[in-house]
Amino acid sequence: MKLLAVDIGTGTQDILLYDPRFAIENSFKLVLPSPTMIVRERIRRATRARQAILLDGVMMGGGPCAWAAEDHLRAGLALFATPRAALTFNDDLQAVAQLGVQLVSEDEAARLPADVQRIEMRDFDFHAIRRALLEFGLDLDIGLVCVAAAVFDHGAAPPAISDRQFRFDYLDQRVRAENRLSAFAYPAERIPASMTRLQSVALSAGEIPAPLFVMDTAPAAVLGASLDPTAAGLERAVYVNIGNFHTIAFRLGPRGIEGLFEHHTGLLDQPALETLLRKLAAGTLTHAEVFGANGHGALVYDSEPFDLDGPGLRLVLTGPRRAMLSGSTLSPYQAAPFGDMMIAGCFGLLAAAADLLPDLRQPILDGLARGASTHRPPWE
Repeated sequence: MKLLAVDIGTGTQDILLYDPRFAIENSFKLVLPSPTMIVRERIRRATRARQAILLDGVMMGGGPCAWAAEDHLRAGLALFATPRAALTFNDDLQAVAQLGVQLVSEDEAARLPADVQRIEMRDFDFHAIRRALLEFGLDLDIGLVCVAAAVFDHGAAPPAISDRQFRFDYLDQRVRAENRLSAFAYPAERIPASMTRLQSVALSAGEIPAPLFVMDTAPAAVLGASLDPTAAGLERAVYVNIGNFHTIAFRLGPRGIEGLFEHHTGLLDQPALETLLRKLAAGTLTHAEVFGANGHGALVYDSEPFDLDGPGLRLVLTGPRRAMLSGSTLSPYQAAPFGDMMIAGCFGLLAAAADLLPDLRQPILDGLARGASTHRPPWE
């Protein structure tokens, strides 16, 4: 059997094809440009060619592709978008139109001139991944039992509610309902209606040969980091995923998630991040403090003090910008689950699949437990 895990970030999409017959270190992996980076380059090519653009498809991650779209408009070029694709830029379509984007229906889009460059918006392209793997003799139509994908989702906040506050209300609700990192994962048919980006992932997957579940990238990365053999033995620690756009920290202990905060990586430096981490560990960090600094917020469920500067390993890092804490007096440990930090989110997806999918639980757990073992691969 095979499990496909895809962790979709701002800079890269990280892909793991896991077969429990193999040691997990022998799993096949790809680290490719993220979908938003791919769309950015397509928009930039059209801008250089002075072509009008139609964006269709579904909501996806913004950032680089949104900035490229703004550059296209500033160049005085036409940019059309269907409503579902336009939600990439803002949940308020009136605000999108005010940027200069011309909103068109699907029928209107079909009638646009042939010289308008059509660019499809989607975070998850299963069929492109399938074609790429098939070039190397890996057929996803045979033996695939699960597909898992992770993206970051603010959710669709009501007009009067900040999307940062809405996300933290959602995180709080999930932790209180199920105090575990896999609580942020869902089978495709059970995605909350408010999690519109996760819904778009399921919609854009189309017909695939295996059940799909989706998860938020931040807890997926932390869950994966916790599988590092050094980190796995810790009774209590703070785990930090320093991503390209967002930094999230979870304080994990015997009672599960004891607290967390989330901020924009670009607004942090080492001293600021160290201060937030110490306060999270001490149980004194407030939501108002993080939210007031344009972060997403903070939640503390266990205010029992935990000294992050104490003896032993207490801080675990993952994420592409983890070098922000290089040389920190907090002596962080850089997790490399199964020898690969870049695939931490995919390993987290596997661990979440073991929680969500009872039929796959034991094979996945056996494979994760067998990492770095000396068992013989199937070709010997």
